[in-house]
Amino acid sequence: FTSTYYDTADFRLARSGVTLRRRVERGKSLWQLKLPRGPARLELERPGGAAAPPEQIRQLLVAFLHGRELVPTAKLRTVRRGLRLAGNVGSADVVMDEVAVLDGRKVTESFSDLEVEVVKGDEHTLEDVEQALRKAGARRGDPRPKVMRALGLDPSAGVAAVRAKASAVEHLQARLEHLHERMLAHDPGVRLGDEPEDLHQLRVSTRRLRALLRAARPMLVREWSEPLRAELKWLGGVLGPARDLDVLIQHVWEEAEDLSPEERRPLSRAVAVLEREREQAGQALREAIESERYLELLGAVERAARAPHVVARDVSLYDIAEGEFRKLSRATKKLPSDPSDEQLHAVRIKGKRARYAAELAEGTVGKRATRFVARAKELQDVIGEHQD
Repeated sequence: FTSTYYDTADFRLARSGVTLRRRVERGKSLWQLKLPRGPARLELERPGGAAAPPEQIRQLLVAFLHGRELVPTAKLRTVRRGLRLAGNVGSADVVMDEVAVLDGRKVTESFSDLEVEVVKGDEHTLEDVEQALRKAGARRGDPRPKVMRALGLDPSAGVAAVRAKASAVEHLQARLEHLHERMLAHDPGVRLGDEPEDLHQLRVSTRRLRALLRAARPMLVREWSEPLRAELKWLGGVLGPARDLDVLIQHVWEEAEDLSPEERRPLSRAVAVLEREREQAGQALREAIESERYLELLGAVERAARAPHVVARDVSLYDIAEGEFRKLSRATKKLPSDPSDEQLHAVRIKGKRARYAAELAEGTVGKRATRFVARAKELQDVIGEHQD
């Protein structure tokens, strides 16, 4: 089969780990979209001709495109051989791909790939197959998708490319760019609505952006940064109710595992009420991410990463992080021996602000900031679980 890959001219899809291709096999044309989904990827297929991707797929890429055109970026010819492994509790397809990168009819590069895809089962099935393949001599190869190998792209490039001695503004730009790409990466999953984690990660990225702009206030023009923070607050307010209900419903069902069937019946009626509330919150969420306001916000974040409005360039990121840490330290020392939920929540907010400020300074401060970020995350998670 032959696969023609599409992206924007600046590789917006590739940078977020998204792959779009049109695959032609024995005269049959399929458009395939692969989205990042935890350690694996979600693949969607729709039939369609060469003119443009099907509308169902194009709708999932609205946030990436927004005024940009899809262009062909690479063409690969693949010869695939494989077999299906079946076990007691699962099955998987194991295939060997011989790939040729084409420029017209000329082969410019070739490589081989061994791939495993679970047909029935879970991560344990994948681990069992991987272990068997390793025993048979398989070794870890290039983890990048085929098209990224063909194009010489590194999906992990970005924040790590910023030099430790780079300016505070450059470090800020790198963090803004990273979070913008995280928003884009999880946007299609939120539109699909089939995986709560995508909603969670979009909300986390939104909150981090807002906290980052707050931490960077000493270097930014307030008349520029505060309106952007207000728009991020709007988006967070839309994402929050749906996410909170996802957490609550999951928590209730996990607790219900210890109940008898008789005890679960009235609980089911209560959860049905929560699920109706979740549907209403989901409708508000869908309206928001399909709005021009949301797309304009994504554009504003992208422009902020490219050219933030700066009032002071010689700001110390260490000082910014230290200032947020001192606020956290004072707040924890003021806590009574039996703090209220509200007091703990206030400390959690200060902990998040200190953590995000430390993440901004991490590139210049080094391991001390990394250790603090890990400890602040522990604090945030523990108080968050209590709050839930």
